[in-house]
Amino acid sequence: MDFKGHKPQIAVDKRVRDAGLRPTRQRVALAELLFAKGNRHLSAEELHEEAVTAGVPVSLATVYNALHQFTEAGLLRILAVEGSKTYFDTNTSDHHHFYIEGENRIFDIADTPVRVVDLPEPPEGMEIVNVDIVVRLRQKRGGQ
Repeated sequence: MDFKGHKPQIAVDKRVRDAGLRPTRQRVALAELLFAKGNRHLSAEELHEEAVTAGVPVSLATVYNALHQFTEAGLLRILAVEGSKTYFDTNTSDHHHFYIEGENRIFDIADTPVRVVDLPEPPEGMEIVNVDIVVRLRQKRGGQ
């Protein structure tokens, strides 16, 4: 049973297990919150708040640990956007993002091609795995 008295979603339990992680009650509960609403971008603090609201007894440190474990296991993608502000993206495919400054809101750029040209050669023995593009937005200021 999960923390609300329902059976955990078998698919979520299996997803956690298939990623090489032990499906503890807290991991499964956090995974249910993360993946139940489709693709989304959440900070650790936002997920912690959702967990508390859902009655999941979990500390913020445990949420951070689980998010980093999910990221290392390939279930999430990490996006460092604003200095120390980090988001976790449930969509792990190659895609880019818009970020609205002042609102701390991030969302996917639609399937519009984004070209990146003239990337530097990586150091010897290294390869480029991914390029993350975050396009920062703000409301136009008066008269523009």
